[in-house]
Amino acid sequence: MLVSGVEILQKAHREGYGVGAFNFVNFEMLQAIFKAAVAKNSPLIVQASEGAIKYMGIDVAVALVRTLSARYPQIPVALHLDHGTSYESCVKAIRAGFTSVMIDASHHPFDENLKETKRVVEVAHACGVGVEAELGRLMGIEDNISVAEKDAVLVNPEEAERFVSESQVDYLAPAIGTSHGAFKFKGEPKLDFERLLDVKKRTNIPLVLHGASAIPDSVRASFLESGGDLKGSKGVPFAFLQEAVKGGINKINTDTDLRIAFMAEVRKVGNANNSEFDLRKFFAPASEAMTKVVAERMDILGSSGKI
Repeated sequence: MLVSGVEILQKAHREGYGVGAFNFVNFEMLQAIFKAAVAKNSPLIVQASEGAIKYMGIDVAVALVRTLSARYPQIPVALHLDHGTSYESCVKAIRAGFTSVMIDASHHPFDENLKETKRVVEVAHACGVGVEAELGRLMGIEDNISVAEKDAVLVNPEEAERFVSESQVDYLAPAIGTSHGAFKFKGEPKLDFERLLDVKKRTNIPLVLHGASAIPDSVRASFLESGGDLKGSKGVPFAFLQEAVKGGINKINTDTDLRIAFMAEVRKVGNANNSEFDLRKFFAPASEAMTKVVAERMDILGSSGKI
């Protein structure tokens, strides 16, 4: 059942658990995500970036989600625009049928970020669509980073309080030390949980963790076994994800782990039989591997059994 992101995340906010927001770029990925939600009886957020929309076509992305949500009506699912870069992009997604959008104006000064977010909130709320915004910059922080350096890139809790109050945004992504991709940290990972607790207390809305892929050992091993190279990648440990949920995170974005798990299986099939060209032989095991990753994440975040 396709619902607003607000419906899913407000329940998670009230009950204190996290909901995975899983990116997709094709049918196989989306089907794998839905299968995990069915197996775990979990609410679900599926999301497409502007790049994914360009690849699939916005009409195809919406149609795929609507088709699978009709196939599995017991699963409450929100379709989210990940990192919308403009008001126009958000409006286009809303008109196409997205039930949640992110306006990412975090690279602008605070006042401009606030202004753009308010514009999106006004049109989205008129359509019953939830809105996410971001404060701070996504970049991994280390144990030896100075207080001044942290304050320069991480969310300011006082600004977050004002931002939420004035924009009326539905959920907020506060930068607390994560970054996108597989290479999040040079040294030991460190997230600013005290800052997170302060933001949660001041805003009292669902919070979002971007750059939350974990690069778990099983996924890493599978990718390396297939001949892939992850170099010095470091993800966010599961214990950190659970601590973040305890601190008030309710939406946890996951993309990199899904890609790595999927591609590992595609490579394995190709390596085992270089004359194979039946796409189903490649995509079926890849999709199955992704389902396992998503299901495990639902257990870790606490959304399993929450329907």
